[in-house]
Amino acid sequence: MTEKVRLEDRECPLSATLALVGDWWTLLVLHDAFDGNTRFDEFQENLGVSSSLLAGRLKRLVEAGIFERRPYQTKPVRHEYVLTELGRTLRPVIVALAAWGNSRLQPGARSMVLVDADTGVEAEPVLVDRISGRRVDGPDFVFTAGPAASKPFRDRYAGRPTPVRA
Repeated sequence: MTEKVRLEDRECPLSATLALVGDWWTLLVLHDAFDGNTRFDEFQENLGVSSSLLAGRLKRLVEAGIFERRPYQTKPVRHEYVLTELGRTLRPVIVALAAWGNSRLQPGARSMVLVDADTGVEAEPVLVDRISGRRVDGPDFVFTAGPAASKPFRDRYAGRPTPVRA
């Protein structure tokens, strides 16, 4: 049976992002890339993922412009997967997900923590608005329909503020 996908789900930036990077293996590949891994065998060894699954994820990430595939050896030809600028902008997402996961654990039960590279002091990441510096995770910030929103999307957010570019 085919499910009907609502227009507002297709145009939602959250839905589109999850469709691209929202599965478990893709997030782990990105995490490994932020740890400095670039080669297929590094990803495969660290993640214990099948080569076909990994190849599919990397291909999709290259097609989306998140990774650039570059040759690093000619005989035989081997490629590395280097994060693009677009790919590097996903780091805060990975940091936020890890921080959320750690927030549910006692400090002694955390297997991985984010620290200041110079001091070793554990970081407590928060998401803030670049303009005001205020945290965006509370009720003071709400989602609303953007300029390209369809009628169903505008209806969903009726009564919310109209976006104003600062």
